[in-house]
Amino acid sequence: MTPEELTPALPLAVDGGPGLTVDEAVDLLTHGELSVEGRVMDASNATFYCAVSADGRSAACVYKPIAGERPLWDFPDGTLAEREVAAYEVSAASGWDVVPPTVYRDGPAGPGMVQLWVDVDETVDIGRFMRRRDLERLREIAVFDAVINNADRKGGHLLPLGSGHVFGVDHGVSFHVEDKLRTVLWQWAGARLTASATDELGRLRAALDGALGERLGELLTRREVRQTRLRIDRLLATRRHPEPSGDWPPVPWPPI
Repeated sequence: MTPEELTPALPLAVDGGPGLTVDEAVDLLTHGELSVEGRVMDASNATFYCAVSADGRSAACVYKPIAGERPLWDFPDGTLAEREVAAYEVSAASGWDVVPPTVYRDGPAGPGMVQLWVDVDETVDIGRFMRRRDLERLREIAVFDAVINNADRKGGHLLPLGSGHVFGVDHGVSFHVEDKLRTVLWQWAGARLTASATDELGRLRAALDGALGERLGELLTRREVRQTRLRIDRLLATRRHPEPSGDWPPVPWPPI
């Protein structure tokens, strides 16, 4: 199967177009047969472009096996795939829909993360796009990154679609218990959170005391889940976007 034959990976919940709903995508990613079509060569960890098929449905996806993760000095070995899934669970529990459908499952190279492929708008200049202050969608992603303590929000991890929706990907270095927020989205640093962001944070905080907290407990350590609650509590207390701490480089390198 060639990439051109794959079903466009655009969930109905986002675009309203002829594709997969989020639930259908999650089911397909979880139970479908994975077939490796190629490798994403500019990724820092082993990342495969795959087809996933089941019951007459097919889609493109990204597969990152744990076996292909490079060891990091500040994150436990073999945990990046589960952190990516945890980021999706937070995204799915919120109204932000930042992360494409993502699951943890076995694959041709062993267990790992499998995420729906998203076709981006290639006409967008990411270098300019990531610096925009007028785009509410980027501001939502900035709050999401503060919640999950994203240590690597590069411009290239922002995926603008032709519809105007923007996805975010590559969340393997998130949920650390120490403040490691590194992002290109500092344009709202210190600014007051919007009312909608505050409302969403309140809903997320409540979810963390229920099903979301239980799910994250399957993917992260208890301390990491507890620190996620505390980060939301701090955001709700200050009602402001975080500012660089000074203890950690505020922007990832390279920024794109």
